[in-house]
Formats: sequence, C-alpha cells, structure tokens
Amino acid sequence: MRLSTRSRYGARMVLDMALYGNAGLVRLSDLAVRLDVSVKYLEKLVRELQKAGYVYSKRGPTGGHGLARDVAEISVGEVVRLLEGDHALTMCAQEDQICRHVDDCIMRKVWTDASEAMFAALDAVTFADLVREAKDKQFSCDFSIKKL
Repeated sequence: MRLSTRSRYGARMVLDMALYGNAGLVRLSDLAVRLDVSVKYLEKLVRELQKAGYVYSKRGPTGGHGLARDVAEISVGEVVRLLEGDHALTMCAQEDQICRHVDDCIMRKVWTDASEAMFAALDAVTFADLVREAKDKQFSCDFSIKKL
C-alpha cells in the first residue's frame, strides 16, 4: 500500500510546524520552500488540518500557521487518517456489506489485521517523538518528495 501524497505532505507539514513553530508562526511560503511543494497545495492541506483542529491561522504581516495542539498529543496515525479518508487497506476490511464474499472470505481477516497493524504503528509515533529524533540527528532532513 502507498500512502497518498496528501497524507505524506500533511505529516511533513505538521512536523515542519513542530520544528520551526517555536520561533513563531510558520508562513506557507517558507513551508513550500522547505517541503518543495506549491503554496496552493499547502493551502488545501492546511485548511483540512485547521478544520480538524490541528492547526490555527493568523492573518496579516505577522501571520502564519501554528499547531493548535501539543505535538506530544498528535500521532502520525491521526494525521494520516484525516488526510487519507479511507482508513482501511481494502473496503472489505472496513465495511461488511461491500462484497458478496464477506461471509466466507478467508482474506478479509488478513486485510483487516494488516490495516490495524499499520495504524497501530503510525499511532505509536507522535510528532514530539519525531521532533526529538530530528534534533538528535542535528535536523538535516530533506522533506521534498522527488520523482525517481
């Protein structure tokens, strides 16, 4: 399974705000440079993060965006769930009536277990954990997603 660009950049956006937010609010133009993504794309993501209560915004010359919650309270899994929309690897792992084979499908448990394991791993990591790790590594991360 691949996580969508939305959830990968959304998680990177939250991490960037956690790393740079201590100096004040983070401007989307600065985020765009660090993440190597357009401001327009970040505007869409920040609206969703703001609507869900993860980010707050302030307008004006000293404006920008910041985290509305403590980084220790935000898990990577929460952000991925918000931005992915569909939480399961397959529809049958999420909804009983999606497939006519649901009652006798051997694979359904495999997909359900895999979905639960993936989100358990993502839920176990908070952005505070990532900030600590980044600071331990002297924060020399390149957050851009490049096509190979």
